[in-house]
Amino acid sequence: MIKRVILGIIACLTISSSTFADEGMWLPTLIKERIKEMRKMGFKLKAEDIYSSEKASLKDAVVQFGGGCTGEFVSEQGLLLTNHHCGYGSIQKLSSVEHDYLTYGYWAQSMAEELPVPGLTVSLLVSMEDVTERLAAGEKREDIIASATKGEGYRASIESIYYGNQHILYVYQTFRDVRLVGAPPSSIGKFGGDTDNWIWPRHTGDFSIFRVYADSNNQPADYSKENVPYRPKRHFKISTDGIKEGDFTMIYGFPGNTQEYVISDAVEYVANVSNPMKIALRTQRLETISAAQAKDPAVRIAYAAKHAGIANGWKKWQGESLGLERLGTVEKKKQYEAAFAEWAADKPQYASLLDSMRAAYATTTEGYFVRELFNETIGAIEAYSYARAAQSAIDRNAGDYFTLPKDYNIDIDRTIARQMIAEFMKRMPTKYIPEALRSGIKGSGSIDAYVDSLFNGTKILRQGPTALESLAGDPMLEFAKIFAPIVSHNSRYLYRNLSNVPSIEKWYRTYMQALREWDGNRAFYPDANFTLRVAYGTICGYENADGEYHTPLTTLDGIIAKDNPQIYDYDIPQELRDIYKNKEYGRWAIEKDGRTTVPVCFLASNHTSGGNSGSPVINGRGELVGINFDRTWRSTMSDIEFDPTICRNISVDIRYVLFVVDCIGGAEYLLKEVGVK
Repeated sequence: MIKRVILGIIACLTISSSTFADEGMWLPTLIKERIKEMRKMGFKLKAEDIYSSEKASLKDAVVQFGGGCTGEFVSEQGLLLTNHHCGYGSIQKLSSVEHDYLTYGYWAQSMAEELPVPGLTVSLLVSMEDVTERLAAGEKREDIIASATKGEGYRASIESIYYGNQHILYVYQTFRDVRLVGAPPSSIGKFGGDTDNWIWPRHTGDFSIFRVYADSNNQPADYSKENVPYRPKRHFKISTDGIKEGDFTMIYGFPGNTQEYVISDAVEYVANVSNPMKIALRTQRLETISAAQAKDPAVRIAYAAKHAGIANGWKKWQGESLGLERLGTVEKKKQYEAAFAEWAADKPQYASLLDSMRAAYATTTEGYFVRELFNETIGAIEAYSYARAAQSAIDRNAGDYFTLPKDYNIDIDRTIARQMIAEFMKRMPTKYIPEALRSGIKGSGSIDAYVDSLFNGTKILRQGPTALESLAGDPMLEFAKIFAPIVSHNSRYLYRNLSNVPSIEKWYRTYMQALREWDGNRAFYPDANFTLRVAYGTICGYENADGEYHTPLTTLDGIIAKDNPQIYDYDIPQELRDIYKNKEYGRWAIEKDGRTTVPVCFLASNHTSGGNSGSPVINGRGELVGINFDRTWRSTMSDIEFDPTICRNISVDIRYVLFVVDCIGGAEYLLKEVGVK
C-alpha cells in the first residue's frame, strides 16, 4: 500500500512537471498546437479526431445540456449521459409525492417508458469559425449570424476571447424533445448532499440518463409520439478497463467562467468583498429552506433543486476564498504587475496601462457590488420575481392570466423576504435605497410588518390562475416597481465578472496584447465563457495536508462506511447494502488493497469550471471512462489561479455508473445499447 502511494506521487509529479501539462482550457479548433504535448502524456488519437469540420469527430458526441451543463452521446440511438445534478431540475419537475423520482430514482425499461421533460433542450456544436477579420472588415455581427443559422433548430453567437482580441462564431443545433431514461435514487446520485459537495474523498454516483429525439429526418422537433431517437454523427465508446494513477485523461465540455488574467484589484474584490457578502446572505436562505424541508416531504421535493442551486455557489465561494488566501494570489498578482510595469515603463502604449485599469476598477466596483447585492437580496425573493413576470405580461399584453408555479411555498418566501430586505437596508449604499422602500417600512412600523402587508395583500401569490386585469395597484407589483432604478442600473453591470464590465474590459484588450508580448513563456489559453473547450491531464492524487495524501480512487467500501439511515443524504438504498453484504458485484468487481469492491469516483488534474458538469472524461484511446461532476474544495480558486499541485477535478467512474444501472436499476438492456457485454 505505502509503495503504491509513493509510486503514485512520483507518477503525478513526473507528469505534472512537464510545462503546462495540466492547466488550460483549449479551443478544439486549435488543439493541433497541443497535440504533441498530449501524445507525450498518453493520448493516442489525432487532432482531427477531437475536432473536424470535414468529418465526424468527438465534438459531435458532446452537447450543451439544458442551461449550464455538458452531456455526451453513448449510443447510436441518442442515449445521453450527464450528471444527476444537471438533470436534477428535470427529475424534480417529473416528481411528486406519489412518484418521487428524486428519492427513489427512475428506470425506463423500454423507450415507451421514457418520460418527456417539458422545456429541456440539448444543443450540438455544428461549427466554429474565427470571424475577427470579417468583423474588422466591416461585416455586421447580425449578418454573420443570420447567414450561419439557416436550418431547423439552428442558432449562433459570436463570442469574444482574450478580452476582444479575437471573435469566434459558434453555430449550434438545438433539440427540443429530450426524455428521461434513468436516474439513480438521490441517495446514490446526490450521496453526501451539501456536506460532501466539493469534498474528497467523494462517493457520489452523480449521473442521469436521457435520450434525444428528432423527427423522421433526424432534425429537431417539438415533442411528438411520432419522433424517433436522434442518430448522432459520433458517440463515445465506453471502456470498462478502468483507470490507474498516471493515466492520461481528457475533458471535453463547456466550462462557464474563468478569469485567469485579471489584475490584483479584481482578486481583492472577489476575496474580500463579493464572496463574503454572498456567502453570508445565502447562509440565511439555506437555513430557512432546510428547516422547512425537514418538516415536510412535499417541501423537500419542491425546494430540492432550489436548495441545491443556492448551496452550490455558497460552498464554492468559501473554498475559493480560502484557496486564494492560501496561494497568496493577491500578492502574487501585485508582484507580477510590478514586473510588468517595469518592462512597460519605456513603452508609451503600455506605460500607464495599469494606472488606467486601476482607475477603472475604482469607479466601477461600487456599481458592480450594487448589482450583486441586489441579486442576492431583493432578487432572491421569489414573489418579487413573480411580480416582475406578471408586470411584464401586462406590459406586453401577453395573455390574460398569471399562474403561480406549483413548487412555490409562501411561508418560506415570506421568511426569506424579511431576511433579505433587512440585509438590503443594512448593506446597500444609502444612495441606492429607494425612498419608497424607506417610507413603506416606516409606515408599517417594521420590516416584518411591511413584508406581511405585501404578502397578505397581493393576489399573485394565490394558487390557480390570476386575471392580469385584476392586478392593477397590487402591492407586490408596486413593490417591484420601486426597484426599477436599480434594475436599470443593474443592466449596465450584467456581465460574467467585474472585469467584463465594458469600462474595465476595454483596458484588458490592450493588457492581453502586452502580456503576450512580454511574458513569452506563458501559455495563454482563453478564459472560459461556456463554449466548447478541451482540457487534459492525468489520473492523479494530491497532498491535501502535511502527511496526508489523497489517493485518486474511491470505492463502495467508502459508501458503506458513510451509510446512515438517520440522515437523508447518507441513507443508501437497501439493495446496495444487500449487494455489499453478499459481495454480489458481478462483472463490476475490482481488487483494491487486498479486498474485492466496486470503483466509485476518481480524481484527475484536468482544468475544469462550472459548465463542465456532465463532461465526458476520456482515456488516451478516446474512450469514456468517467463523467466529470465537481472539483475538490481546495481547487475552486482555479477559476482565478490554477495550482497544478492541488487542483483536481472529480468524476464518477463509468464502471460505477454501469454497476448502478445494472444492479440497482435492473436496466441491463441499456448496457447492451452502449456496447457493454
